Amino acid sequence: MQRIANWLTYLFRSTNGLVLLAMSITAAVTAILGTLSGPMAEWGVKEIMVKLVGFDLRPVERIGRLVILYHAIAMAVIAIEVYFITAILPMKTSQRTAINATVTFGYLASLVFGLWFAYFGHNFLWHGVYLFGLSLMFFAGILLTAALNPWNKAYYVKDPQYSHTRKGVDLERVAFFTMSVATLGSALFGAAAGAFLGNGFEVFLAEDLIRIPHKSPLQLSVVGHLHIMLALIAIALTLIIGRWLDFKGILHKIAMPFMIFGTIVLTVGVWLVVPFQPIAHIVIYVGSTFAMLAALFLVIFGWRKLIIDRLREQNIEKASFFQGVRALLHDPLKFGPLWQMVFMNFNVSGIGIFMAVKLDEIIRVWPARDERITLVGHWHILSTLIASIILMYYADRVGLKGRVRQWFGWILIIGTDIAFASATLFSTKRLGVSEFGQQSYVDSLMLLMDIGLGATLVLLMVFLLWRLLDMLKPEGSWKKDVENVPQEVVS
Repeated sequence: MQRIANWLTYLFRSTNGLVLLAMSITAAVTAILGTLSGPMAEWGVKEIMVKLVGFDLRPVERIGRLVILYHAIAMAVIAIEVYFITAILPMKTSQRTAINATVTFGYLASLVFGLWFAYFGHNFLWHGVYLFGLSLMFFAGILLTAALNPWNKAYYVKDPQYSHTRKGVDLERVAFFTMSVATLGSALFGAAAGAFLGNGFEVFLAEDLIRIPHKSPLQLSVVGHLHIMLALIAIALTLIIGRWLDFKGILHKIAMPFMIFGTIVLTVGVWLVVPFQPIAHIVIYVGSTFAMLAALFLVIFGWRKLIIDRLREQNIEKASFFQGVRALLHDPLKFGPLWQMVFMNFNVSGIGIFMAVKLDEIIRVWPARDERITLVGHWHILSTLIASIILMYYADRVGLKGRVRQWFGWILIIGTDIAFASATLFSTKRLGVSEFGQQSYVDSLMLLMDIGLGATLVLLMVFLLWRLLDMLKPEGSWKKDVENVPQEVVS
């Protein structure tokens, strides 16, 4: 009984346990529902899973199922980021406990009962529990925002190396607070459209609207909600990684005001999509630029720190160029998140800007299917890059070391980057390959995507099994997290 009590303490009270639970559930959902599309469907696995599990997959309800699936997974990812934030930022223990408990119950209720409603018939009682879970997530956001209050003098900055106001207000905490407020407002931005479901509004996928010249305010609201929530998840993760790497100094003092301003302008720009669509995108570009510059400053600081720290360990005072490169690449789990932020610009940001600039000149000349593929790939690549950064940060938190750390980090980086680069080339194939001569090009890219994603998914499976099997050991590493639960957050 004591061991079971310790397991429950680990999974529902410690940060690493809470993250492991959310990751495991999300991975299981992705693995099971991933058999319903793509190569698995073509190989006949879908039919086997439908009969084995009992999925109710009426074609007319496909869009509704996908909408619930996206929200279910997004709630788990947001919960993981909330766990990280409550663990790394000073706050009262009572606040941390209330936030984590609320967000845990919220994401589990929305994920379990939302998917039950979507894939196993339509008992609307479960839909009600799904909405209740989303409401709890929103309430957890309110609790988090209150806990992040940067004007509490207990959290004023005392070290001049960190960005702060003249009175000592921690601007990094202000950035977290701003992100939290923006997330709450943007959640309402999407919920407003959902409130009209069945009364002038029907569910749709954003990529299906690309060639429709006139979009309703509710449709614009949903499209804006999709984009801003994903952007805010990325901003939150950038701040988390900065805290992990102890971001400070002159670049930190420049980056934090940029991140605050960028978050506010980007969020307001998305909200303006409904009433002022023509000018909204200009506002969005301005906000995105400032947020991306803040991330760039973090990358510069982080890479410099990795090189200096490693060379100091090796007692090298004057390093050659290649020694500097080796020092930078020494730890893939700390190099990886920063590299993924850079890599993201080639596969997500750059493609998005190119599409916006060349929309009428090039993109709208393509068949609608090709433009749709590019858009779908755009946000799927961004969301999976975010997941890879979270996984690397978590692997470091649980103490992955030695050769296993090296193999894990480099397989994750190389596997995801091969898959994403191939997906980007595939989605933009019309730039250099004709429809009649594309087959060998497409086949090669699809093979590379399968190899990259396959390696990543196998790695994830092995990693999660390792963490779960560790719980079977009486003195496993999980036991330390249980012992440290009361002291995990600074009051």
